Amino acid sequence: MARTKEFDPDAVLQKALELFWERGYEATSMADLVEHLGIARASLYATFGGKRDLYMKALERYMESADHIERLSQPGPVLPAVRALFSSYLAESLRDRRGCMVVNTAVELAPRDPVAARRVTAGWDVLEAALTSALIRARAQGELAPGKDPRALARMLLVLLQGLRVMGRADPDPARLGDAVEQAMTLLD
Repeated sequence: MARTKEFDPDAVLQKALELFWERGYEATSMADLVEHLGIARASLYATFGGKRDLYMKALERYMESADHIERLSQPGPVLPAVRALFSSYLAESLRDRRGCMVVNTAVELAPRDPVAARRVTAGWDVLEAALTSALIRARAQGELAPGKDPRALARMLLVLLQGLRVMGRADPDPARLGDAVEQAMTLLD
């Protein structure tokens, strides 16, 4: 007879996400996971696979929780939504030294893990597409000058957003990050 799980896999996955986000992949051992999650190693393997599998599931969970696509696709004026997105990234970069789990994965795992690299790139592709679509709408609504290239602007904004996350981890200087955001926003005028 199969045993029933004595833990909630969804809650355990969320706790794993928090631990990986705080420490990173390499600095989190299986012993750390077992202790932090409060489940047996065998149960961890049976439910989630190994440490890497659990990390990838946690990364997926993190990526699913992002609401920036919804923000950018709301009807109405677009540029205020883009500015609000940047304001939220700036505030999070100044407040949360964990950074962005996608960026953390890009820096820590993507150079040597093709699956991690593909997941990171897929996440960035989604954000770039959302920014591009929003900027196309902005141009159609007269908010963005006709000569502006929505795709090229979206790519520049994507790079800046990810750079904010990196700088926020290493040196969250409000003046430096704030100036960068302000200058980026002038490109939309």
